[in-house]
Amino acid sequence: MADRGYVQRLAAIYLFWRTLQRRRLVQRRRRRFWVHPILQNRLQYGEFHHLIQELRLDDDRFQRYFRLSRAQFDDLLGRIGARITRQDTNYRRSIPPAERLSICLRFLATGDSYCTIAYSFRVGISTVQAIVLEVVTAIWDCLCGEFMAVPTAEDWRAIALEFEERWNFPLCCGAVDGKHVQLIAPPNSGSRFYNYQGDFSIVLMAVIDARYQFRVIDVGGYGRTSDGGIFAHSPFGHALHTGTLQLPPDQHLPGAHHFGPQPHVFVADEAFPLLPHLMRPFSRRPLSLEERVFNYRLSRARLVVEDTFGILTSQWRVYRRLIGLRPEVVERCVKATCILHNFMRPTPQDVPPAVGPLLQGLDPVADQLIPDEAGDVRDTFKAYFSAEGAVAWQPAE
Repeated sequence: MADRGYVQRLAAIYLFWRTLQRRRLVQRRRRRFWVHPILQNRLQYGEFHHLIQELRLDDDRFQRYFRLSRAQFDDLLGRIGARITRQDTNYRRSIPPAERLSICLRFLATGDSYCTIAYSFRVGISTVQAIVLEVVTAIWDCLCGEFMAVPTAEDWRAIALEFEERWNFPLCCGAVDGKHVQLIAPPNSGSRFYNYQGDFSIVLMAVIDARYQFRVIDVGGYGRTSDGGIFAHSPFGHALHTGTLQLPPDQHLPGAHHFGPQPHVFVADEAFPLLPHLMRPFSRRPLSLEERVFNYRLSRARLVVEDTFGILTSQWRVYRRLIGLRPEVVERCVKATCILHNFMRPTPQDVPPAVGPLLQGLDPVADQLIPDEAGDVRDTFKAYFSAEGAVAWQPAE
């Protein structure tokens, strides 16, 4: 009987201890504030209501802060303001669209953590998270139809004329390349995002025109996949392969009618396959003079995509950090920065292309199995660049 009573007392003590634990857990979970006192002072001390209003008096500092000028900021707000506006409730006032846009642009411009942005603007961390996702989605949805519309045959023809004028590569409709956007390894993702550089990333595949504008992008490819593999499975690659890209009809190269009509092409590096509409450099060794000239002329035209990626990462410093967001959110941020890149440069100033003897050899990689038609097109351009299409600054021997 004594043992039984002892067990009952132990059971009662245990139940009492469990009850105390549950009460303490409830007390810890219970919110002490509906809105924290620090956040209640947002209108007085928050970055938007204090610093940014002062920056509006200084155009240069405003642009360095947001990467957009005041006129561009107000224009963008007018385009997406209705989409990101939220209604007030009986319990709290909503954050106005101008402040929501400011929070998103500041995140993209700096790459700071949500926590840092939240303390600067005196809003909740979860609020910053929701705002960034909503605003980048609205930027893409509201601007892509105007600033990154699917090119038509006339658009491709205009791009080709600019490539001929600015970069001395006729019938070229754009430069193609991929950029790895580094992120923190997503949970349970295995090696899908692990790239050849030893980082985790998703890939931005882009087609750039002669004026450093994004014309076609594909975002979200796994970092482990090569540029050529992502290109082959992208909508652009599929359209190019099936002939549904609405490219202009074949045309003669300037002053070289004896070569016959040639297809419009895109230029890429050795990571991409050689196709009738996609030119890559010669990679076998040793190279003849004509092949070296072709490689240089192609590399020179392809500089636009490298330069554009450089401009993008300089403007939006989120690319210079490991992004600790879900891959689908990173994808939307990348799309937003690409469309903002075009939005900020609707009528870019002419930039004289670089000239000079840049005939350094490329890394030796064996040519893939090349279709006869694609090889013939590349050989035609090779002969043209060393004859009728030669320029004064390329080597003659």
